[in-house]
Amino acid sequence: MGVRKQKTADARKEANKSRYFAVLKNCPTSPRKMRLLADLIRGKEVFMALNILKFNPKEASGRLEKLLTSAIANFEAKTGERPENSNLIVKEIFVDSALQMKRLRTAPQGRAHRVRKRSNHVTIVVDSKKVATPAVENNNQEETTK
Repeated sequence: MGVRKQKTADARKEANKSRYFAVLKNCPTSPRKMRLLADLIRGKEVFMALNILKFNPKEASGRLEKLLTSAIANFEAKTGERPENSNLIVKEIFVDSALQMKRLRTAPQGRAHRVRKRSNHVTIVVDSKKVATPAVENNNQEETTK
């Protein structure tokens, strides 16, 4: 590996030490179906998101629930704090398409139709919500009005 690539790889590793995330690769669900669930929990508090996923009837919700639990555990391992005390939220969640298995399905008159069995990659990033104190906000507003 060259010097330039080594420096960028080291910088990326240092940046990931302060990020709390979990990644699910090659999940055998179509990305479109997984994005429906991802949109439900994006920006929500972690425990509210876990409840949403727990009681959702879709099959992919079990996988996302397990992934979110893993992201919370990664937060605990890196910081040593309890997630209840730190106001964790789902900061980012994104679903990317992965490999497709291509199969053939018989069709009339000797033809064949292609069936694409899709899979996806999911990444969840959790972070503690910054709670601003009201006294600081009031001081900033008074300074801007003067």
